[in-house]
Amino acid sequence: MKHGPRPTIGGMVWVAVWLFPLIDPLSRVTSPVAVVGLIAFAGLYVYTAALGFESPVLTRRHHVLYGAVAALGIALTLAYGDHWLIVMLYVSAAGMALYAGAERPVAAVYVFFGGLLAQVALAFAVHADWWRSGSVMLGTILSSLLCGAVRQMGRLITELRTTRQALADTAVAEERLRFSRDLHDLLGHTLSVIVVKAEVVRRIAERDPAAAAAQAADIEQVGRHALVEIREAVTGYRETGLTAELARAKGSLTAAGITADVLRTADPLPDAADRLLAWVVREATTNVIRHSGAANCEISLAMADGTAILRVQDDGDFSPTASAPPPGNGLRGLTERLATAGGTLETAPRPEGGLALTARLPL
Repeated sequence: MKHGPRPTIGGMVWVAVWLFPLIDPLSRVTSPVAVVGLIAFAGLYVYTAALGFESPVLTRRHHVLYGAVAALGIALTLAYGDHWLIVMLYVSAAGMALYAGAERPVAAVYVFFGGLLAQVALAFAVHADWWRSGSVMLGTILSSLLCGAVRQMGRLITELRTTRQALADTAVAEERLRFSRDLHDLLGHTLSVIVVKAEVVRRIAERDPAAAAAQAADIEQVGRHALVEIREAVTGYRETGLTAELARAKGSLTAAGITADVLRTADPLPDAADRLLAWVVREATTNVIRHSGAANCEISLAMADGTAILRVQDDGDFSPTASAPPPGNGLRGLTERLATAGGTLETAPRPEGGLALTARLPL
């Protein structure tokens, strides 16, 4: 059987924390029926309000739940007098939690003013003290506005996340289009020249071997030039800056289910150092994703005495008592490149478990 959305335990706990004003009517309870009614109201309110905060789309189930909260709150107030008028505050708060973030938030306006009118009518019906009624009404206004603001903020955050994902997808599509366009510009003319010259070679190979050899030499020269252009283009794509690589590393770690923290306190680096440390970030992140089994990874970049210090730490499966693992080909290559630039690369176990890779590069 298919069930609708349900609130999380954390959401219900957060809503339940704000039930302390119900201590007043609870302290005046003299009937077991009133105790059961108040407990039922509190439980229904917590479930409904938490569901409203966490569910972006309204269904018939939401309306039924809110109707039950409102009906029970009105019944308790009419049955037990003005000290129970406080339950109407929670009726309004539950309505704002449900309707303030809906596609048509005008429903929240109706709920807001309807709750205030219901309080006034109930105050007359139970002959409530006007000082008490006024304080409850002020609390209802403030709590309703707060719930509505939180609900709207949640909706905006969801929209921002959706927009950010759409922008990221668009950026990827544009980058693919640019890459294909650049390759077409680089190779389209060159390959056309090679095809034409190859046809010439095929036609004259038997009757004029010398001319065919000259055309073949031209084909070789054009091909070599094309290889140089492709290498330059690919190098431009591969050697991205450190800032872009840090952003890509965080995205890759997150996609792999690893919580990533990136802390950068260093100023912009010289181009050579920037590209070199970008390679370190790429290799270290790849190792964390493939081999560490970590749940968290921290990447930090700082400056000390004219030296850029890049550290990548994870909380993976590597034991703190074990010796450092032998470097693979990637790390060995990076160690050599850093050494050429006067830097160092170290990998060591962390006391709390996992590995820490530290690259130091004098500037």
